[in-house]
Amino acid sequence: MGNLDETFLGLSLEEAKSRVVQLGGRAFHAGVIRREVFERGVLDYAAMTSLSKPLRERLAAELPLLSSQEIARSEAPDGTTKLLLRLADGETVETVHMPARPRGGEARRGATLCVSTQVGCPVRCPFCASGRSGLVRNLAAHEILEQYLHGRALGPLRRSVVMGIGEPLANQTQLIAAMRQVNRDLGLGARRVTVSTVGFPDRLRRLVDELGRHPPFQLAISLHSADDDQRARLVPAMAGVPVEDVLAAGDLWFDRTGREVTFEVCLLGGENDSIGHAERLAARLARRRATVNLIPYNPVPGDRFLRPEPDAVESFRATLEAGGVVATVRWSRGLDSDAACGQLRSRIHPV
Repeated sequence: MGNLDETFLGLSLEEAKSRVVQLGGRAFHAGVIRREVFERGVLDYAAMTSLSKPLRERLAAELPLLSSQEIARSEAPDGTTKLLLRLADGETVETVHMPARPRGGEARRGATLCVSTQVGCPVRCPFCASGRSGLVRNLAAHEILEQYLHGRALGPLRRSVVMGIGEPLANQTQLIAAMRQVNRDLGLGARRVTVSTVGFPDRLRRLVDELGRHPPFQLAISLHSADDDQRARLVPAMAGVPVEDVLAAGDLWFDRTGREVTFEVCLLGGENDSIGHAERLAARLARRRATVNLIPYNPVPGDRFLRPEPDAVESFRATLEAGGVVATVRWSRGLDSDAACGQLRSRIHPV
């Protein structure tokens, strides 16, 4: 028997060729398997009929294709589906498949997939369920990639947002490796993938230095408040980091890549949704090329926070626009199945 933790997608192409040969195949069979997975969406050796049956059986017994398996799913009335995936070590992670909303009376092709980069989260925002237990571990690049394969099995993907469980820049090496493969092998170009981070300035600067002018994704920064003291409470991992330093790191991203940053604000009723909060945010961003994405809070059991009133959300958006800042509102989907932004990992039932 081979290494029980070893999987086909966890190997480089050269490593995969070597293992396939050891199991009685030819080196080119590794390329055949990769094409079956990435081009045809086949996730079971048994369905790869271009391989001999004995080889398929040996591969299934000694070199699993994936390290993760779907163990539960929940579907919301709006069509959003949340998948609970069990990893090789028994830990779990979630990914969310959101079909495109009809636009102009016509159905749009392809869904948006929300993926995770860690088991748990070290940031521990008090309004987000994902970090309640802190960080368990980082995901390997292939564990991030496999979420796309499980999600694509539900339907074609048009876009992806890396804003599930975890802080992506705390797992930067594996994130970049996974996103490059998503671009190359799954055909989701860099402008169709958005990575959301709380914006650690030092990590963002290193990211820009490493990626240069052509990063494999767009950037979103979860800001939540323009006020230093309040942001320290809402994003505990960023306590002591001035908001202006975060914005400066976003400026560097724009200067180096030419791509605008999206700043995300989770609006909490009676907490950070006042006109004054909007005016101070507009003052911070007025001279910057950026968009603000407002996300009304999605309730999490046991939290003290409140979902803002629609009128307050619209007033906040209008105040930003009046201050010269482009702003949009995203009422999250999947609310009824704990699949909305901030709800992941709020209810995980082992199967």
